[in-house]
Amino acid sequence: MRLEPAAVADAVTSPVPVERAPGDTVPAPDRWTSRLRSSYLFWPAAVYLALRGLTLAALAVTDRFTHDSFGDQVYRWDGVWFVRAAVHGYPRHLPMAGAHVARNTIAFLPVFPGVVRWLSYATTVSPLVVAWVVSAATGLTATLAVGALVREWAGPGPATRAAVFFAVFPGTFVFDLMYSEGIAITCLALGLLALLRGRWWIAGVLGAVATGTTPIALAFVLSCAWCAAAAVRQDRAWRALVAPVLTPLGFLAYQGWLWVHTGQWNAWRLTERGGWQSYPSLVYPFHIVATFVFDPLRPTQTGQLLMAGTVFTVVAAVLAVRQRQPTPVLLYGLAAAALAAVAAPVGLRPRFIMLAFPLVAAIGTRLHGRAYGAAVAASVCALGGMVALEFFTHRVFP
Repeated sequence: MRLEPAAVADAVTSPVPVERAPGDTVPAPDRWTSRLRSSYLFWPAAVYLALRGLTLAALAVTDRFTHDSFGDQVYRWDGVWFVRAAVHGYPRHLPMAGAHVARNTIAFLPVFPGVVRWLSYATTVSPLVVAWVVSAATGLTATLAVGALVREWAGPGPATRAAVFFAVFPGTFVFDLMYSEGIAITCLALGLLALLRGRWWIAGVLGAVATGTTPIALAFVLSCAWCAAAAVRQDRAWRALVAPVLTPLGFLAYQGWLWVHTGQWNAWRLTERGGWQSYPSLVYPFHIVATFVFDPLRPTQTGQLLMAGTVFTVVAAVLAVRQRQPTPVLLYGLAAAALAAVAAPVGLRPRFIMLAFPLVAAIGTRLHGRAYGAAVAASVCALGGMVALEFFTHRVFP
């Protein structure tokens, strides 16, 4: 007798009856646990939480030797400015240092500080603690959102691999600090999912939140415009235009508010250029490559990090193109990577590559078996190196 495929599947998945003696109690099946373990997002979540636990354990050990508190370890770099923005807000007048604008909170977009400020007020918990919890929690939601997005076009298996690789990607160490990437990636991944499903208002609102969190999220406008143009051309669905219209409003609203608040229409740009010497430069990626090629032993740790990020991004972009990711997803990944690449002196650091998560996900969906295992192992080692480099030496801006 030949069994149909459906019958075979039923035979494999059906529970085998177990004979029990009279009087034995039958334990109630733990359906919730069973469904959780069978979910395509179980292992990404488990890996993410395990890595955060290992980091906390490493910090606890480090504190015994450095005599730094946990707060001292995580309260650094951009996290300092995010917390200051949450506590003190934004200055009404641009502070000056000589002939240029000094560093101040204006450079940091308001969504993450706003969330920290509101939660701290609502719970009476220290803003520093709230900022760390929000960063870690949204790192988990970002991991799950990336998996949900990949599942939409690649299925549950590739989604699990992609989300696990995202969870161990070196850039995720910022979820141990106080950074806004978790909020941005969660909104962007779910926004791309909404675009693929034609949920234009949801995509636009999520995009607006993302562009109010990080300027790299402006790359999402390109994906929204592509989908809206296709919907209007094919189905005369003019409502699709709401997505590209709403998405940039987070960033634009902040710029407009700063104009009113400070009297300077370009207050954010002046702060970026004066306080952090940050500016867009089309030649910056070529400068990174040329510096490394002509003198590979000379670059600082930052130069080597940027070169490694450039190589990884190129390889991941090729894999994403060959994978034939959905056009709006691929467009966002390439555009986000391009924006990071031309942002001097930031460049393609791990956390900015992480913002171009479709490229990171391409590693997980394209590789299989030993190749995938090797990629995960290499990423775990790189993540450990980033944690050690950051928390033990404090020499490399993440």
